[in-house]
Amino acid sequence: MSKKQNIAVFWFRRDLRIHDNHGLYKALTSGLPVLPLFIFDTDILNKLDNKCDRRVAFIHEKVTELKTKLNEAGSDLVVKHGKPVEIYRELFGEFTITSVWFNHDFEPDAVNRDKAVTELALMNGIEVYSFKDQVIFEKDEVLKDDGNPYTVFTPYSKKWLSGLGKKDMESYPSEEHTNAFLKTEPTPMPSLSGIGFRETDHMVSPVRIDEAIIQHYDKTRDYPAQDGTSKVSVHLRFGTLSIRELVRTAFRMNKTYLNELIWREFYMMILWHFPYVVDGAFKPAYNHIPWRNNEKEFDIWCNGKTGYPIVDAAMNQINRTGYMHNRARMIVASFLTKHLLIDWRWGEAYFAEKLTDYELSSNNGGWQWAAGTGCDAAPYFRIFNPESQTKKFDPDGKYIETWLGDDLHMVQPVVDHKMARERALKVYKETLNKLK
Repeated sequence: MSKKQNIAVFWFRRDLRIHDNHGLYKALTSGLPVLPLFIFDTDILNKLDNKCDRRVAFIHEKVTELKTKLNEAGSDLVVKHGKPVEIYRELFGEFTITSVWFNHDFEPDAVNRDKAVTELALMNGIEVYSFKDQVIFEKDEVLKDDGNPYTVFTPYSKKWLSGLGKKDMESYPSEEHTNAFLKTEPTPMPSLSGIGFRETDHMVSPVRIDEAIIQHYDKTRDYPAQDGTSKVSVHLRFGTLSIRELVRTAFRMNKTYLNELIWREFYMMILWHFPYVVDGAFKPAYNHIPWRNNEKEFDIWCNGKTGYPIVDAAMNQINRTGYMHNRARMIVASFLTKHLLIDWRWGEAYFAEKLTDYELSSNNGGWQWAAGTGCDAAPYFRIFNPESQTKKFDPDGKYIETWLGDDLHMVQPVVDHKMARERALKVYKETLNKLK
C-alpha cells in the first residue's frame, strides 16, 4: 500500500459490525479503497473512574473481533487511543485521505466531537459523509403535523408506525463489498491495560435474535425470573446487531416488542430535541423538588440492603452482572426517587456506571419516567409498591431467591412503604403548588 494512494476512511463507533452497516456500505461502494478506523476516545475514557468498566471490556472484545475479521479479509482495523481530532490530524498527514465516512450519533458530546472532526476534515479539503444507522427514524423524521417534536409517546408511536415502510427496514449489504477494504498488513491491537483499564467479569449474551423469545415477549417480558427478554440492548447500543434486522423480526412477530424498539427511538428523539434533559428535568418545575439525598440511604440502595427483597435482588443482579431486568429497573428507580426521595440523577449515574447496555437516552428517559420528571403523561403520584410488584411479577419468589439467596430475611426495611409514599406525595405536591 502506497501512502500516496487516494483512500477513504470509515470510522467505526456505535456500529461494530461489517454486515448491514449503512455508512460502511456507502464508503465501500464509493470507488475508493476504505481504511477502517476505531478510536478509543480518551475524552470519554478519562471520565470513567471505574477502571474495571464492563462496557469498555465489551467494546474492547468486539473491536478485537472486528479487527480479526478484517485481517482475514486481507485488510486491517486501525485502532487508535487518544483524542479523535488529534488522531485525525495525524492520519491526514500520514495518508492521502479524500473522504471520511461514519454513522450518526445523537448524544451531545458525540455531536460536538463529530462537528470538530468534520471541521478539521473540511479545512484539509477532505469530504465528510454521515448516515443514519442506529435507528429507523431520527432527528426530525417523526414530527407533529405542526412541525414540532412529540413529547408524549403514544402519538409519537402512532406516527412512527404510520410512516414505516419496507424501504425503512431494507438492509445495506456492506458485507458483500469487503474487497473494497484497503489491503494492508495487520497493526498492533492495544491491550485493555494499554488503554488504562483492567479485565472484568463482563457477561453478555451472544449476538443473536431469539425469535422464540420475541414471539412470546408480550407474555413473558414482565417476569424477571423468566428468560423472557431478548437481551439485545447491549448489541443495539454498540451496533453489533442491525436495528433494521431486529425491526423486521419484531414487525413480523410481536407488536409489543416492536413498541419497545419505538420507545428507544422516542427517547433518542427527546435527547436530540431537548438536550437539557441530560442535566435536568424534562419538566423544569421538577428541578425544584427538595430531594433528601441521604448518602447513607443511597449506599444502602446501591448495595442491595434496603430490606425490600425485590429491590435488593435487582441491585445484586446489576452489581454482579452489569445487567438488570427491565421491570426490576422500574421498581428500583421508583424506590430510590419516591421512597427515599433521592435525586433521580444519582440513580441514573449509578446505572450508567454499572450497566453494560447503558445508553444515555434510554437511561435518562427511564429514570425521569420513574421520578415523574420526564415527558410521560402520567402524573407524579405513580409510586410502585415493592410488595405488590413482587406478588404480581415474582409470585414464586424465584427472582428474589436467585439474587438474594440466604440474605432474604437479613435486613430490616430502610423505610416504611406507607410513610414513604405519603411523604413523597406531600413533597411533590407542595413543591409544584408553590410554583403555580
